[in-house]
Amino acid sequence: MEIVEELWDRGEVPYCDGLYRADGSSWELCVDGPGAYRPDAGQPIPFRVGGPFDVGPVLAEYGSCEVDTYFESPLPDGSGWVLGGGGGMGNVGHLARLDADRSLRWVALMESSNPFLGVRHDGTLAVFVNDWRNLLTLDLASPVLR
Repeated sequence: MEIVEELWDRGEVPYCDGLYRADGSSWELCVDGPGAYRPDAGQPIPFRVGGPFDVGPVLAEYGSCEVDTYFESPLPDGSGWVLGGGGGMGNVGHLARLDADRSLRWVALMESSNPFLGVRHDGTLAVFVNDWRNLLTLDLASPVLR
């Protein structure tokens, strides 16, 4: 079992902006938090996937944090689930994608996104809403999010 899966099973994720896959690969995330410059509700949350990195040094430097799941939603095509919530001191948000058997496919931690409270689906698009009612739209068909 990979370290990300072990952490997930304990209700934890690495405490650094990143997209962490169950297969052990990790990708940098560039997510500008809503509190920094988006106090108005309903604004889009920028989300960019950067380059790969090794999760080991991240865990050694930043550790992990507990996350709380606030919602779960089945994917419209029946291929699995998405879920999300928060953690940390109220500024942390996380999203995860599970397979149909509820095994972890990936989890994304965003230190400044604020907690995510829900999702709506539009085909392969998942539109997540955080506690400031700001929106994060992800195409779950994109290769890094499959």
